Amino acid sequence: MKLTWRTKRRLSLLLLVVGLPIYIFAAVTIVGYLDRPPALVEFGVYAAGGIMWALPFKNVFKGIGAPDPERRDGID
Repeated sequence: MKLTWRTKRRLSLLLLVVGLPIYIFAAVTIVGYLDRPPALVEFGVYAAGGIMWALPFKNVFKGIGAPDPERRDGID
């Protein structure tokens, strides 16, 4: 299913406002279960979780910073 620019923009905002706090909560909870691991392990958990969170939404975030391609003047 091809999403319009406007739909992608709204969906990306929803993902950032709702999905990102859920990811942060999950990552902090996982690190909390590990009883304060070494800094590299902790960084690895956060980095791997961030990549796993963002990869499925790559196509949603792609192109939302550009002006609307359907509008001639390019103003939102």
